[in-house]
Amino acid sequence: MKIAPFKVEEWMNAYETGARYNIAETCVDSVSLDELFELTGESKEKFWEEFGSQRLTYGYIEGNPSFKEGICSLYHTLKPDEIVPTHGAAGANHHVFYSLLEPGDRVISIMPTYQQLYSIPESYGADVKMLHLKAENGYLPDLEELKKLAVPGTKMICINNPNNPTGALMGRELLMQIVEIARSVDAYVLCDEVYRHLTQKDEWCESIADLYEKGISVSSMSKVFSLAGLRLGWIAAHDQAVIKTCLSHRDYNLVSCGIFDEQLAGIALKHSDKLLARNQAIVRTNLKILDDWVQSEPHVSYQKPQAGTTALVFYDFDMDSYEFCERMYHEAGAFVTPGDCFEEKHSMRIGYASDTQELKDGLAAMSSFLRKLEQEGY
Repeated sequence: MKIAPFKVEEWMNAYETGARYNIAETCVDSVSLDELFELTGESKEKFWEEFGSQRLTYGYIEGNPSFKEGICSLYHTLKPDEIVPTHGAAGANHHVFYSLLEPGDRVISIMPTYQQLYSIPESYGADVKMLHLKAENGYLPDLEELKKLAVPGTKMICINNPNNPTGALMGRELLMQIVEIARSVDAYVLCDEVYRHLTQKDEWCESIADLYEKGISVSSMSKVFSLAGLRLGWIAAHDQAVIKTCLSHRDYNLVSCGIFDEQLAGIALKHSDKLLARNQAIVRTNLKILDDWVQSEPHVSYQKPQAGTTALVFYDFDMDSYEFCERMYHEAGAFVTPGDCFEEKHSMRIGYASDTQELKDGLAAMSSFLRKLEQEGY
């Protein structure tokens, strides 16, 4: 099976380890195990004592009950038997496509977004149609264009909310309009919700799984809960046919997730309010820093993110984004992601949810690089 190179992941793999100022990272500033127990108030000593006596079996094949109950607390209507644990959200997205799609199926995906949402269906032989998000629409889907693409027989509509890389946020009204379009052709709606709840205001961030009987929500412990090292994600859906086929396919490529990972995730989600409070404070503080920087720099511009951890920032120099980002990495030490990884020219994705001081230092390094390009006559 042939599949397109995963541009953003290949970029991160090549440069992330040696980055001086990593403001390409998309997780909220990661926590250690010590910090997790301190934040939650749980006893680290008790956890290690109890876990240390456990046999390292496969554990709960369909997911640790405490983990699945914790996931349900993030939704209004989901029950534990409507959750399928996976290896990260990347594993969840892949597993949905692997379980539900056949060659020739009509799939609609937005762009820009995480490349999985269109390259994996393409690799399975799906008839993928792109719905391009535009800055003039706030990077929100054009419903009239979606209606034209959603012909009878459409199998799935793929969206991402909040959006990566732009930080655009679809509210309940827009999501319900997408649901009505999907319902009219009996299509699934897969929504990658890995940044859900990382809002700039105190508001409930809707999930497609709560709104639509054929809605499929994908998320993880990585971005919102700062625990990417657990490599845990999930598929959430009311449609029992979806759950059944995902579990059936899961026997072939996953069997179960790790018992250590699921127990720690269960602790984190038991205290999700504390982790969310920490991480919402970080994204709100840091977006203000990024916004002030963008407003102060004459050569850059953006649509200010409404949620999530990423911003798509455009520059006005005559230089492609790979050259721009490579030069800035080597000459100034600032590590960001080329916009061309998302098919957006003359731009870069900045992850602003890192350690606050690292963000400040990285933006200062970027400013020095922009001055250098000015002097070179770009």
